[in-house]
Amino acid sequence: MPTLIATQSFTSAADALAHARHIYDIGITHLRQSLQEFVAGTDPARRVRACYPFVRIHTDTVARADSRLSFGFVAGPGTYETTLTRPDLFGDYYLEQFELLLRNHGVPLEVGMSTQPIPIHFSFSEHDHIEGTMSAERRQRMRDLFDLPDLASMDDGIANGTHEVPPGQPMPLALFTGPRVDYSLHRLRHYTGTAPEHFQNFLLFTNYQFYIDEFVRLGRSLMAAPEGDAAADGYCAFIEPGNVVTRRHGHAPQPGDALGAPPPRLPQMPAYHLVRPDGAGITMVNIGVGPANAKTITDHVAVLRPHAWIMLGHCAGLRNTQQLGDYVLAHGYVREDHVLDEELPLWVPIPALAEIQVALEQAVEDITQLRGFELKGILRTGTVASTDNRNWELLPHPGPERRFSQSRAVALDMESATIAANGFRFRVPYGTLLCVSDKPLHGEIKLPGMANQFYRERVDQHLRIGMRAIDILRQQRLDQLHSRKLRSFAEVAFQ
Repeated sequence: MPTLIATQSFTSAADALAHARHIYDIGITHLRQSLQEFVAGTDPARRVRACYPFVRIHTDTVARADSRLSFGFVAGPGTYETTLTRPDLFGDYYLEQFELLLRNHGVPLEVGMSTQPIPIHFSFSEHDHIEGTMSAERRQRMRDLFDLPDLASMDDGIANGTHEVPPGQPMPLALFTGPRVDYSLHRLRHYTGTAPEHFQNFLLFTNYQFYIDEFVRLGRSLMAAPEGDAAADGYCAFIEPGNVVTRRHGHAPQPGDALGAPPPRLPQMPAYHLVRPDGAGITMVNIGVGPANAKTITDHVAVLRPHAWIMLGHCAGLRNTQQLGDYVLAHGYVREDHVLDEELPLWVPIPALAEIQVALEQAVEDITQLRGFELKGILRTGTVASTDNRNWELLPHPGPERRFSQSRAVALDMESATIAANGFRFRVPYGTLLCVSDKPLHGEIKLPGMANQFYRERVDQHLRIGMRAIDILRQQRLDQLHSRKLRSFAEVAFQ
């Protein structure tokens, strides 16, 4: 291990963060140097290890925090702790959490070196591909000399509310530990083809490539817009899979831009980022079809602690009064996706979040220029059912349509309930705005020519509505957006 760095107490959030960064940087440097020597053929004399930094708070009193806040204070007297990772990526986030703890509790923060090892895979830099240069025997030898990822140290028990603190151990301070965060950062690179650093604080998920095509067209056009263009101002870059960066007209390239290259094939869930300097831009991900993908991507994006994610996609309209192209704003969900039943039982309600609902409805008004009773002609608020059976129409009659009718569902898809449920589980504000693309219960199914024409006509408007909703959400105070409705009885302090 590197030289042990003593735990210190801090009354300054900036100083506490600097100490955590120092511990992390020394550990990562130690791992990388040792690994380079190992790859070159030199075995270390003994097992190599470095550990995550931790932050700890001990309080003997109940916080007298503003009761309107949903985070920034611990649940009661006791000792609370979490491991930290990637202060280069999460520095601003950590600084905010530290400042809130100091302000709300009036006791110092302790920062030191934990006993939780940093797995060697999580020390790799963005462009390291070390294992590919080693033989199978050499890779096997790594297990004897370096710590590998241990899944037992990165489960979601804290977020799920099932974590039990062993006697004498500190209570959790954050939903995710350092290893859990690192694991998701690596998964995000794999699934989306872009670095976690590029993800923005507002996300749009879609289940159709047509939306991505339009987002790419719009992103590139905004980058070419001159200074003073109202739509483009505030955005500084557009980033595509392979970390291909297009800077805004008049903005100088950054040193890492040249390292990006289009991938030979798109990743499973490609991500595209319309970047703002403050991170409050828009990331759009094509999650494909099905609840498994929806759960996978939100499991990993959640560690970035985004301010909101919204599902924009197509759905089956279940009411005879709906027309193709109508919008559905979800205010409830029927969960027949079966991918979160263990983590979030079906008896847990997934409430609509007023802040997101209002923003989405206002965005539909702004883009369509329809108000009041006229708006009801194209927008319906109601329950959305999500199923994991793409061919639900072929089940014996009466089958699922009876359940959907009993639930008052107005639309059906395969992803929305999963995305909303995982937002609820991970305390990330969520919403759903869908567009009716077929009505299978009423004989209106997708035909090739009709579907293609419909998608192209409606996608542009739907996407602009989603982006307008994010514009509205961006203007809100974060303590309003991160609602108390998403917090449990004894909640962790970190947002």
